[in-house]
Amino acid sequence: MTAEYVMGLAQQTMATAFWTILPILGFGMSMGIIIAVLQAATQIQETSLTFVPKLVGMGIALTLFGPWILERLTGFTVTLINSAAGVGG
Repeated sequence: MTAEYVMGLAQQTMATAFWTILPILGFGMSMGIIIAVLQAATQIQETSLTFVPKLVGMGIALTLFGPWILERLTGFTVTLINSAAGVGG
């Protein structure tokens, strides 16, 4: 196992983590911006008003992108297991 192999594996792991969490965080951030604009317009500063819509938005994102995320993580896991099997032999 070379240093290049380990660095490539680390890079692939970080890229997979980034791309799988991006849709969920994107929905949460967009919901947060929308709620912040509404709060600024109406001058309602309620803490729970920001939390619940973000949670709902992230749940919707997980429902919409869940199969894609699962497919991406499964593919990465299969690749990782296959490469681990090749290291030992």
